[in-house]
Amino acid sequence: MFGTQDLILIGIIVVVLFGATRLPQIGSGIGQAIRNFKKGISEDDEVDVTVKKDSSKKEETQKKEVE
Repeated sequence: MFGTQDLILIGIIVVVLFGATRLPQIGSGIGQAIRNFKKGISEDDEVDVTVKKDSSKKEETQKKEVE
């Protein structure tokens, strides 16, 4: 499959593309997605959808309507 040199090269490319400071964020996001996927598979037909409302856009829209 992949040799050690291939994996090192892929790692270097990922660090160059995303930067060392962003890699932990990407890793935690992938880990959270995998956990949610496993949780979704094990649960029975229960859907949990969370919607974040962007209050700053709502306030800007209200200010524009007032003017």
